[in-house]
Amino acid sequence: MRNLDSRRSPWLRVALLLAVCGIIAGCGMGGEAKYPTSRQSGPGKGQTTPQYGDPQSVFGPGGLTVGGTEKPGDAESSGANGIGVNSFLWRASLDTVSFMPLVSADPFGGVIITDWYSPPQSPEERFKVNVYILGRALRADGIRASVFRQQRDTTAGWIDAQVAPSTATDLENAILTRARQMRIAQLGE
Repeated sequence: MRNLDSRRSPWLRVALLLAVCGIIAGCGMGGEAKYPTSRQSGPGKGQTTPQYGDPQSVFGPGGLTVGGTEKPGDAESSGANGIGVNSFLWRASLDTVSFMPLVSADPFGGVIITDWYSPPQSPEERFKVNVYILGRALRADGIRASVFRQQRDTTAGWIDAQVAPSTATDLENAILTRARQMRIAQLGE
């Protein structure tokens, strides 16, 4: 008898697990709840009928924005379709640094990291770029670039070198210009 119970036990556990999963999955099938927004007087004396509408957020109609400057509706007008950052800034950044090899490109975090690149006209120096897209809006403060430069030393190999302060700003401006061109071309503004 004990041997028979030990064979049923795994099947019983599987059946219970499937039943619990089915119950949990069924809880989400009801759709989103609607809450009464007002009551209208019904046909009878003293009767009221609830009027149902969309639920309101505790944080207001636009919800809660943490760490950003976006306003409700910015995502729709910013070209942010399917990725976590502004799609115009994302594509413009990739287009602008396309001559450099990429190490990493994260469209949800908005980070592009290039590998070291030596221009053909100056093989004794190399550059590396990190681009950070900071939001979903197409704004000047929505992008940051960091440029790194190294020079070749005959004895020590590659040594960090100073980058002109305007280099990162010029790169950011080139990306913004390209993003605006893409937006105008797509939206016809």
